[in-house]
Amino acid sequence: MTNNIADIAVLVSGGGTNLQALIDAQKSGIIKSGKIKLVVSNNANAYALTRAKDNGINTATVLKKECSSQAEFEQKIIDILKENDIDLIVLAGFMSILSVNFTDTFRDRIINVHPSLIPSFCGEGFYGLRVHEAALSKGVKVTGATVHFVNEIPDGGNIIVQKAVDVFEGDTPEILQKRVMEQAEWKILPAATELVCSSMTAKAAV
Repeated sequence: MTNNIADIAVLVSGGGTNLQALIDAQKSGIIKSGKIKLVVSNNANAYALTRAKDNGINTATVLKKECSSQAEFEQKIIDILKENDIDLIVLAGFMSILSVNFTDTFRDRIINVHPSLIPSFCGEGFYGLRVHEAALSKGVKVTGATVHFVNEIPDGGNIIVQKAVDVFEGDTPEILQKRVMEQAEWKILPAATELVCSSMTAKAAV
């Protein structure tokens, strides 16, 4: 923790739209109890890395294909996070399931955004467009997004914030994905990040 501000690492795999929402929230003062110190990607070509560099945020890349096992892959990330004294880890489209070793190392210090109202359409295999395809095939009238703590069970940690989004006649998975991002994910991920960071700084001040 630097100057009573929680140091944040964001783990990414793709375009980084949720990372951008966090960066924008930090600039606008929505996130004031934490600061994004590092962006870590498991994809060397992730546009999220460009977003980070454009905003003066340090980056690191760990590729699974260069590791002999999942354990080695995770240990490399753990080492980077510890070297940077990271307080909070935000998973923002990080396409890798983390083991109990990783989640226990940072117990109650990892949060994730999921594009549904957990416990609906969540768990192993539910990611990206698959979540919205499942919601539409079920015929739900309301979906949304959830930010939750991460444990060893996919999407199984305690819920921090949820926001509902309407489903409309004629929605495609792509249209619904965009609406959920704009109306829910990009709002509640920064809000939850500030909530957790402010709790961390309050405990550190005691």
